Amino acid sequence: MAYRIGIDVGGTNTDAVVLDDQLRPIAKIKTPTTEDVTTGIDRAMAEVLSQITIKRSEIKYAMLGTTHATNAIVERKRLNQVAAIRIGLPATSAIKPLTGWPQDLKQAIGNMQFLVHGGFEFDGREIAPLDEEALRSIAREVKGKTNSVAITSVFAPVSNAHELRAAEIMREELGDIPISLSHEIGSIGLLERENATVLNAALVDVAKITAQSFVDALKREGVSANVYFGQNDGTLMSVDYAIRYPILTVACGPTNSIRGASYLAKNQNALVVDVGGTTTDVGVLVNGFPRESSIAVEIGGVRTNFRMPDLISIGLGGGSLVRFTDKGATVGPDSVGYQITQKARVFGGDILTATDVVTALGKANIGDPQKVQDLDQEQLNSAYEKIMTMTEDVIDKMKTSADPIPVIFVGGGSVILPDELQGASHILRPEHYEVANAIGSAIAQVSGQIERVFSIDELGREGAIALAKEMAIQEATKAGADPKTIEIVEIDDVPLAYLPGNATKIRVKAAGNLML
Repeated sequence: MAYRIGIDVGGTNTDAVVLDDQLRPIAKIKTPTTEDVTTGIDRAMAEVLSQITIKRSEIKYAMLGTTHATNAIVERKRLNQVAAIRIGLPATSAIKPLTGWPQDLKQAIGNMQFLVHGGFEFDGREIAPLDEEALRSIAREVKGKTNSVAITSVFAPVSNAHELRAAEIMREELGDIPISLSHEIGSIGLLERENATVLNAALVDVAKITAQSFVDALKREGVSANVYFGQNDGTLMSVDYAIRYPILTVACGPTNSIRGASYLAKNQNALVVDVGGTTTDVGVLVNGFPRESSIAVEIGGVRTNFRMPDLISIGLGGGSLVRFTDKGATVGPDSVGYQITQKARVFGGDILTATDVVTALGKANIGDPQKVQDLDQEQLNSAYEKIMTMTEDVIDKMKTSADPIPVIFVGGGSVILPDELQGASHILRPEHYEVANAIGSAIAQVSGQIERVFSIDELGREGAIALAKEMAIQEATKAGADPKTIEIVEIDDVPLAYLPGNATKIRVKAAGNLML
């Protein structure tokens, strides 16, 4: 038997599940997320494993979807000191690296930025030869001050030659130092790709410490499993891959929920509403995977263009504060979060939350309903209508047509939502909905994705797509997928009319099962 454990960290709760070899949940737990995150993971793991009697040696896989990387960026803590090198002179000097970054985040990563000659035009011609001596000079200058390097070359998705050579020089001068290369992380768009690359370089130590803490926690429980991390496209990656590309763990929580919802509801195309204690995340399932955002995404105040899920988040959750004014009821965006079991009225607290409202109206049975019997019925109905309106509005924003579509409710906070909503053809609440995020991390496949610009004149359309597929399969294999099971799950090609050589941007995603 090959059991697997899946853990997902949310802002309010840390959820854990154990699945059998048929991917059926045999144990599940929901525990409050702790401030340092790691303690909450340890506790959730210990509690879920205490529910089962199987031998620990039969747990072969352990998956973690965590907020460590997001928290580090938001809190400006535990980040690497990054040497940000842009290859592009004499072009690209008008806007320096890290322009537009919040000042405190710049300081937290060391605020070391450099420009050197090199880079390419949009058609693959060199802007200037790579200035290797300048790179060696930078390496000598930052030695002892930096512990991570980010290298971004102009039009690296067209030609990555200068980035690869720059990385070689940095390793020659600085030894075995983590190096993030922009052509492996972002897309067309120099500044956003550079930002994503620098953030990735800043998160390397966070990823290493998180991975080691998780492995150590498993060992304490007697589990020696293959460890995987959740990516923000609803798939998994190996520990080594996660340490190399930690930025890919940002926003993996909602995508785990979307994948878990698809698996539990046995529906490949639907809207997923994931309600936690503080926020509601709404995403879209397309052929079983989360729909990807097509616009630049801000992370911690920094504009980036690496792949992110297409999500809308609103301040509505089980712990959302409910207030009454002359204009009616307001719900959220502030929340009691993980303190709901102390502060909500149904648990003996003195703060009125969305959970209190649905319990008082008899739509859910949480805590002690007697503690909310004194509430005014008219006010309660007003608050419940507000909850419905907020949910219907956000569903409407995520739909691409006026037609009603299936909606899947997951997350512990989804008890506050009704069984019917405008815009939904029908509503699904699958079994184990409250731990869909942890199940999503446990059942996920391993994927690899590439997004590059190819010259159709040189390769032909079929040749370019075949090469892109091959590259995506290699990425999936590097991330930990079994090569025999890898399939192409997504192909997207966009002709770039403004580039010569009949240039086309091709994005390919490949996914496969975990390596046994």
